[in-house]
Amino acid sequence: MKIRVPYETVKQTVRQVMLNLGLTEEQAELCAETHAQSSLDGVESHGLNRVPRFADYVRKGWVDIHARPELVGAKGAVENYDGHLGIGILNARFCMDRAIRLAGRHGIGCAALRNTTHWMRGGTYAWQAAERGFIGICWTNTESCMPMWGSRVPGVGNNPFCMAIPREKGPIVLDMAMSQYAYGKLGVYRLAGKELPFPGGYDKNGHLTANPGAIEESGRALPAGYWKGSGMAIALDLAAAVMANGRTGADMDREGRGSCTGCCQIFIAYDPYLFGGREEIQAKLSSRVAAADATEPDRPGGRVTCPGERTAAARARNRKEGVPVDETVWRQVLKLAAEK
Repeated sequence: MKIRVPYETVKQTVRQVMLNLGLTEEQAELCAETHAQSSLDGVESHGLNRVPRFADYVRKGWVDIHARPELVGAKGAVENYDGHLGIGILNARFCMDRAIRLAGRHGIGCAALRNTTHWMRGGTYAWQAAERGFIGICWTNTESCMPMWGSRVPGVGNNPFCMAIPREKGPIVLDMAMSQYAYGKLGVYRLAGKELPFPGGYDKNGHLTANPGAIEESGRALPAGYWKGSGMAIALDLAAAVMANGRTGADMDREGRGSCTGCCQIFIAYDPYLFGGREEIQAKLSSRVAAADATEPDRPGGRVTCPGERTAAARARNRKEGVPVDETVWRQVLKLAAEK
């Protein structure tokens, strides 16, 4: 069952969990803000829902809360970091900040990160760039969690990809896994006892299904766009591993720790006004969004939106009405916050 909890209550509760796990005040604040913001934006699958899993991984020693990203190489507008299996959120925020700073000097900047851990909601870091006036692009590789096209067994990660374009009326933000549904989203539907709106993978008998639990059991998520999503996932995996000089998804499979442990991530920032004036660029964006708004919807009362617009609407609504959280997950987080 879903309940609504004030944003600050969610944030402070998660902050206490992080402090209980041994994070510093600064670390706990940044992690709590990121988890709470994701749920505020309607992305509970990678917000509050991930807190118990993060706590489990810290206790298993899969996440080193004392590690910090280390610069291991730099050339021009590109830097390479080793995350030393530190806190994924903090490593990612740091690297996107570095990419932004490099872009401020060079027009474009890239921070390639290896040996890190799950960044939770990838869109967080694209938003981070857009809110500072830069186009943000980032992606991660993962262990295998969906079949390559033509295969019956998981053989490639769903390797989320994100892009944000700053706009005066709110950024355009794409945040997508290369599977039809991220595994976190499958969990949201399963907890709610709902079927997926569209088939999202295969059950253990190889039948296409909209049952989220059956897909989680089989590990056979459907690639977005079928063979196209499969191909894109392979390309993103290889590019991340090469650019960061780190693990491929197959390497992570062999280590067997799961949930992106030891993954590679790429963070790119670009100055949108490098070759055009602010007024000109913003006019292009406004014109394109207006064209989308004017598109005829496929059902009465519907509206065609650009990526990120529904997120912004959810953020405003949930600030007013409270953050929607799964009651079972909320009880788990409250229990973690009460532990000493």
